[in-house]
Amino acid sequence: MSTLQQQFNNDGYVILRNFLDKDLINSIYTEARKIFAVQIKRATGKSVDIDDKDAFENAMFEFFEKDFNAFVNTGKTVQHSFSLHRLGVDPQIEDLLKQVGISNPIIGARPAMQFNSRFLSKDGSKHWKLDAHQDWRTGQGSLDSTVIWFPMVDAGADIGALQVIPGSHKTGLKESSTSGYQGGITAGIKDEDFVQTEFSVGDILIFSAFLVHQSGNNITNNIRWSVQLRYNNLDEPTFIERGYPMAYIYAPEKELVTPDFPSVQQLQHVFS
Repeated sequence: MSTLQQQFNNDGYVILRNFLDKDLINSIYTEARKIFAVQIKRATGKSVDIDDKDAFENAMFEFFEKDFNAFVNTGKTVQHSFSLHRLGVDPQIEDLLKQVGISNPIIGARPAMQFNSRFLSKDGSKHWKLDAHQDWRTGQGSLDSTVIWFPMVDAGADIGALQVIPGSHKTGLKESSTSGYQGGITAGIKDEDFVQTEFSVGDILIFSAFLVHQSGNNITNNIRWSVQLRYNNLDEPTFIERGYPMAYIYAPEKELVTPDFPSVQQLQHVFS
């Protein structure tokens, strides 16, 4: 067993410094901002420089307030960017998974991008700051389900980088509330047990889906842009015995999201 796998098995997580190429991360970050910029212009009438961080993120906040539904849809759209999905199956990622013991990795859920800020929250929603939870509860895959998380901006305590409890992956599936996006763990968690992680662009966190973790508190005026990748192990015996369960359900809307669309004329124009 490698030193990396020993650390992973013991602590439930490993932080790898300078693991990903910064240009690769920036390509994902840039593609997402370009997608948002199109809708920012439509909703606010403003053309914004995606590389002017404060101006762009202030425009994100304005877009959120002016057209919440479009903001949500745009947030969903960036999850489907080519650059993000290419990373999810990159040979470097596959090799890392095998190094920590995932002998036959398979994607557990679509790659996810998050953009967390208290200014991107409605009605007291805590989607931007998740309480203590275990990712396995929402995936329910192999017992060695593994998550890779990394920020696309430098991230420490002030912008809400993840906080983890070392060794908690070996203490079982915790009782959890059923409300909210993830359902917070309801008992047995002490603030002093958490370790604050810190990242430069290029660093990644790989951890067991049973590791207890939570969002830090983003006290800045900026957005914590991050990526999460989830994997299962096709060789794990209980995953096989349970028939490869898939807890994530992706389904289309039952009704047209844009009523009376498209017209014949619009289609004829597209294909003229």
